[in-house]
Amino acid sequence: MKTYPNEIIERAKKIKILVLDVDGVLTDGRIVYGTYGDEIKNFDVNDGLGIFLLKKSGLKCVIVTAKGSRVVTKRAKELKIDKVYKDFHYKIEAYNKLCKKFKASPEEICFVGDDLIDIPILKRVGLAVVPTNAMEDVKKVAHLITEKSGGRGAVREVCDLIMKSQGTWETVTARYFA
Repeated sequence: MKTYPNEIIERAKKIKILVLDVDGVLTDGRIVYGTYGDEIKNFDVNDGLGIFLLKKSGLKCVIVTAKGSRVVTKRAKELKIDKVYKDFHYKIEAYNKLCKKFKASPEEICFVGDDLIDIPILKRVGLAVVPTNAMEDVKKVAHLITEKSGGRGAVREVCDLIMKSQGTWETVTARYFA
């Protein structure tokens, strides 16, 4: 396991819900429009497996995004995401809703965001994470900056950190090493 400061491991041990932004976190931030106006986004398969494993360990996963799209809805359904809050340009409103819905305290939430509209949530959660390609002002409020970029394994890095910190990694992945 990559070596993390003890403070990060202690924060990760308390997490019950992983909350993710989409563009720049689950994707590389680019939006491509097809000839007929259809939206195309690239998702990282390793991030998807990380979310799958994290959910098998008993944690919840939620998406909070400023933009709604059929592509995000489809990916969330594939990954069995517990709740999607879309069209929230002021994301703190979605954060307040998810805290109530899941009866979660701030220290039980890890949020991964990458841009200015993510700062209000990042300032309130127990584990605030940004990908290495996040905006510089956003990096200043994070507890952790991932080695991987958004849409290129950053989410997987966070999922693995949480499971290893909580001691669920071996159980959840045992069948793959058998």
